[in-house]
Amino acid sequence: MKLAGSQLLFGDGCLEHLKSIPTKKAMIVIGGKSLERNGILAKVEGYLHEAGAETAVFRGVEPDPSFATVRKGAQAMLEFEPDLIVALGGGSPMDAAKTMWVYYEHPELKTLQDVLTANPFPTLRKKARFCCIPSTAGTASEVSRSVVISDDDGVKHGLGNMEMMPDIAICDPEVTVSMPPHITAETGMDAMTHALEALVSNRANYVSDILAERAVIDISKALPVATADGTNIAARETMINASMIAGMAFTNVSLGIVHSMAHTVGSLFHVAHGLADAVILPYIIDFNSGDARAKGIYGAMAAKMGGTNMADVIRGLNKTLDIPSSLKTLIPDEGAYMAKLTEMAEIAKADGCTKTNPIIPTIEQFKELFIKVYNG
Repeated sequence: MKLAGSQLLFGDGCLEHLKSIPTKKAMIVIGGKSLERNGILAKVEGYLHEAGAETAVFRGVEPDPSFATVRKGAQAMLEFEPDLIVALGGGSPMDAAKTMWVYYEHPELKTLQDVLTANPFPTLRKKARFCCIPSTAGTASEVSRSVVISDDDGVKHGLGNMEMMPDIAICDPEVTVSMPPHITAETGMDAMTHALEALVSNRANYVSDILAERAVIDISKALPVATADGTNIAARETMINASMIAGMAFTNVSLGIVHSMAHTVGSLFHVAHGLADAVILPYIIDFNSGDARAKGIYGAMAAKMGGTNMADVIRGLNKTLDIPSSLKTLIPDEGAYMAKLTEMAEIAKADGCTKTNPIIPTIEQFKELFIKVYNG
């Protein structure tokens, strides 16, 4: 088990730790403009300047980051030559920055396939250390060895190696306060999915179970509060901590077919990842309950949350968060969706998360599941 890099900071105010990181040149990677508007980027740069560092900012990482963006960022790093890379934002900037880091350290690598097929994985940290500062409480990329990058055709590719575990993770709830309610809800349900899939993973173990169970309970309590009142710093702190420990669990024991299916729907129909996870999750709890071990785990977890059926607990949580009960409202073109059933089933079957699901579906079972999550 590897639970984080060399430094893990959490708690209100821990962003100030940046002042104590020895660095000469720091490249900050961000997505949109919200972290500039709310002053967080300026605060991060200010702390790094206090540490004596020169800073540069790479802007514009899009949702579902593309390999084209990764190439641009790596080129910017090759020109600036940072000894610290700081990913500031949600899962997309963190995943993009991690991947940029690989190409910065190894400019001889040219294509996405070069890294996807690399064996052994490229050695990192010869040029720079890597720091993550999450602005959402969901992806846990700050304590994860994994990234998801879209190729030039828009198809998502997952990649994971412990070499990419960030050296420094700074989980300050202040950075998450400006998240709008729907992003709070969707990213929070991504974290819930991480925890529940880790619990029933066929690689689950004593340590991952402790982390995942606590995450499920804390998210179920704090997420509705943080969604309803984004300024509630206690709920924000619980969420970013719960997301972090769910990430520690899944990065070691992997996930399941909720993620396989969400990756697929995201690639083909551009549904936000956390939202797809939230909609699909209760259907897969029902499906996985065909496995006796998984059914027992779900039942015990539901009891700890005051319920009897875990799928129903999640459906209730989704309803509270105003998340739809099926994909139909998110993908209105039913004909286009159904035309891709076989393709979706094949992509999900090949997804790396499938092999740790309690039940490995056949192609036909995947097609049935895709129909079910669409129609409700």
